[in-house]
Amino acid sequence: MNEARFSTKSIWAGEKEQLAFGATQVPVVHSVSFGYDDMDEWYEVAVGRKDGHIYGRNTNPTVQAFEEKIRILEGAESATSFSTGMAAISNTLGTLLFPGDRVVSIKDTYGGTNKIFTEFLPKQQVEVVLCETGDHEALEEEISKGCKVLYLESPTNPTVKVTDIKRMAIAGKAVGATVVVDNTFATPVNQNPLELGADLVIHSATKFLGGHADALGGAVCGRKSLVEAIYHYREINGATLDPMAAYLLLRGMKTLKLRVDQQNKNAAEIADYLKSFDMVEAVYYPGLPEHPHHDIAKTQMKGYGGMLSFAVKGGVDTVRNLLPELKYANRAANLGSVETVVGPSRTTSHVECTPEERAAMGIPEGLVRYSAGIEDIEDLKEDLSQAFKKLQTYAKN
Repeated sequence: MNEARFSTKSIWAGEKEQLAFGATQVPVVHSVSFGYDDMDEWYEVAVGRKDGHIYGRNTNPTVQAFEEKIRILEGAESATSFSTGMAAISNTLGTLLFPGDRVVSIKDTYGGTNKIFTEFLPKQQVEVVLCETGDHEALEEEISKGCKVLYLESPTNPTVKVTDIKRMAIAGKAVGATVVVDNTFATPVNQNPLELGADLVIHSATKFLGGHADALGGAVCGRKSLVEAIYHYREINGATLDPMAAYLLLRGMKTLKLRVDQQNKNAAEIADYLKSFDMVEAVYYPGLPEHPHHDIAKTQMKGYGGMLSFAVKGGVDTVRNLLPELKYANRAANLGSVETVVGPSRTTSHVECTPEERAAMGIPEGLVRYSAGIEDIEDLKEDLSQAFKKLQTYAKN
């Protein structure tokens, strides 16, 4: 029998082993601890020589099912989970980097990640080098000088820039670096960094994996030895995924491909449609032929994703008037859900940064991040049309 395809895996992977009492769905196991009458068996489980659970901060059956599902979808040797996406990122970097180490990354990573690079790691005497996203020659030059970690995010949040993962992984491996890729925007439906040479893949499971904006979570997948070290760091530092959140993420992942396929289509149409409005200065979407990294995206991605952004004339003032007029969009700091979500980067992805820092990362104050939902595309287009028409009315008055 052939290996199951993606949608089948997203429904069945990782679940059967955790079913109980004839249930067809993974139970939510809220128990903090797991008891043993046999002291020797308890010890064997505690030291990892036998499968089982001893304490909820370490492992949990519901959480384990989530970890196994994302492991299989990413084609990884191992996976571990976290309470949030930022916990996944910070715990990974905390595991891999020590004083005196050097990390190379790109300038316009997610705002929280950028803060780790610019504020926290330098305090720990870790050298951080941030290159222009898309300047592969500059990245290769800095990597060639040596680095412990090469950290990439592709596509980036919120400007959806794309990095050639395969090319950078080759450069990283040449100097012995651990290559880490944040795959949140792409999802395993559209991109598989491990197949392109990455050692570790990170997800904010809060976003597309869960898909319903009702559960926080994070995940790291990759080589077993690396994931085990990150798991150990997490189990001691305590950024544990809650069982109820794990259950909600599991439930959301069953429809991952259905949702992402529709979000890919909607985002592509919206990106093209936005170009027809005079008030729109620029549209950023890797699926557009004019996107500077379109050729790279076409090579390494199966779909271009549900995320796009656009800049409007008039900057923040225009954004203030435009966004409240949208009927089919939540104005919120989230993305990847079944509902369309919009917001300026100054209050979403890069709220932690100053206007000057955002400008240095190429993020204009009038940039709108648009996470396409799974609504009917004609409704989304009509919604944008009526909002821009009202905007013109405001301008005339």
